[in-house]
Amino acid sequence: MPESMEKRETILVVEDTSIVLKSVVGFLKDAHFNVLQADNGPDAVAVAAQYVGRIDLLLAGVRIAGMTGPDLGAQMKRSRPDLHVMFMNSFPGGDLLVLNYGWAYIDTANVGRKLLEMVNVIFHTPDKSQGSHQYDTRIESGKE
Repeated sequence: MPESMEKRETILVVEDTSIVLKSVVGFLKDAHFNVLQADNGPDAVAVAAQYVGRIDLLLAGVRIAGMTGPDLGAQMKRSRPDLHVMFMNSFPGGDLLVLNYGWAYIDTANVGRKLLEMVNVIFHTPDKSQGSHQYDTRIESGKE
């Protein structure tokens, strides 16, 4: 099968900080993922509703305009139960909103270094929600 015909995972990126959104979308496109984007929760819901294909991963800010990332993740999992969910955050304490959900999490300071590694682990784990605690950036290396 020609490379252009290979299945590529689709990632919906939702972030209301434009520079972070542009950076993450660019990074993922450069890695050959199919990327959809929205800058707030309600627009993300609309993008997902209009997209007829499979969305493999929701990558959203913890706090986004219109709703929280965890609320968006919970809502999208109802209509797309096989959806993987991962959150990113750039403010102190934002990870507290995702602790009870058990979803993958990355501090945006680590995006350039860890994002692709984490996304690939999430896609290749049997747990449809998340990934591995080894990629939880809230936990210092070697400490849990």
